[in-house]
Amino acid sequence: MSTMEEAIKIAAANRDQALEDFKALVRIPSISTLPEHSMDIQRAADWLAARLEKLGFENVQIFPTEKHPVVYGEMLTAGADAPTVLVYGHYDVQPPDPLDEWESDPFEPVERDGNLYGRGASDMKGQLIAQLRSVEAMLQAGDLPINLKYMLEGEEEIGSPHLAAFIRAHADLLKSDLCLNVDLGITAEDMPSITYSLRGLSYFELRLRAGKSDLHSGLFGGVVDNPAIVLSRLIAGMKDASGRILLPGFYDDVRALDEEERKAMNAMSDDWWLEQSGAFELFGEEGFTPGERAVGRPTLDVNGILSGFTGEGSKTVLPAEAMAKISMRLVPDQDPAAVHASLHAYLEENIPSTVEWTLDEHASSKPSIVERDSVGMQAAVTALEDVWHAPVSFVRMGGSIPVVGLIQEILNIDTIPLGFALPDDNIHAPNEKQNLTTFFRGIEAYIRFTYNLARLSREVR
Repeated sequence: MSTMEEAIKIAAANRDQALEDFKALVRIPSISTLPEHSMDIQRAADWLAARLEKLGFENVQIFPTEKHPVVYGEMLTAGADAPTVLVYGHYDVQPPDPLDEWESDPFEPVERDGNLYGRGASDMKGQLIAQLRSVEAMLQAGDLPINLKYMLEGEEEIGSPHLAAFIRAHADLLKSDLCLNVDLGITAEDMPSITYSLRGLSYFELRLRAGKSDLHSGLFGGVVDNPAIVLSRLIAGMKDASGRILLPGFYDDVRALDEEERKAMNAMSDDWWLEQSGAFELFGEEGFTPGERAVGRPTLDVNGILSGFTGEGSKTVLPAEAMAKISMRLVPDQDPAAVHASLHAYLEENIPSTVEWTLDEHASSKPSIVERDSVGMQAAVTALEDVWHAPVSFVRMGGSIPVVGLIQEILNIDTIPLGFALPDDNIHAPNEKQNLTTFFRGIEAYIRFTYNLARLSREVR
């Protein structure tokens, strides 16, 4: 029996203890957005640090940040010739509201219908425990075949506001060959998949001001410019009637989709998109299908507009100010800084001198993509296929996970996304759950990934 097979056997024999660990971590209400749970955040950090120490990790530390701490630990016993993997995860969770929609206490985990219910079960305490239990099984079977470092944060659910500064300040400590992000999922219980590309995000707030205060439209209408109308013209000029974005140079760095990618993105019919969205009719950039637009093409959207009187009845006001929230989803190889410059150039060119304006950037993250034939990706694909006995599909995600871009930018390493959440796990919603079949499969997949990575890394040296 190989060491990998022995580790898989040990993990299977210890499923009950893995489930108890899972429940113990879910019981800690580590809600990052609510100040009254700051001690619970600390409890969760302490729990994870203690677990790393129990496994034999060295240099285990709980690093303070301006808000919630980062847990770090390392096991570098495999030697300089073995790859070093940085495991990223988060231990904070969303608030459980609305409580009256939960069928059981969100922080008292309950097994029901093959699932474990509780806040954070899928996002992402189940993934964390699965990864830790895989390491425990491998250590019991023999030496760990790769070097491991952990970076577990407590602010993911509030946008990781202090993570970039932490990574920059500790770049030497975090130096690795590859990152393993366990905060992801698969397509379905019987359909393993890997999200190999994530869109980036640029989020702006545009404000226009025409004067010191609102004015009477009967006295000053036609004399003073209306910032709401100016804003409307600006927004209308950002896209054409077919949905193509008109900002200067916006598409210059967009990576083209290959035929294999386009085929994978077109699995869902137009009717499916209509049903899922509830829209009356589909709309988007000409030359691309809904699936391609949703995950493989950049977007520009207005998330909110505010100006003048919006209450009941009428008020003949000439507003002094107008504001819009504007976001863009970016695809490889777009740069948020270049997109910012593009938007700024468009505004400078088109905003009249009758109004003053400001453009603030609220959020920025780079898009990311992992080459599907990389050593780390091969290790992950083989692991999933050996556990699920089904082919792995590669998928792009239309949303953003900023930490992936941060790690790529600051540490200059790729991220392998390997998690086992399911689309129906009610993440961020009442009755969040983790499917226990995928939880236990996840433990085995992490074991197989680790040994595969060690073997493939030796073969390419």
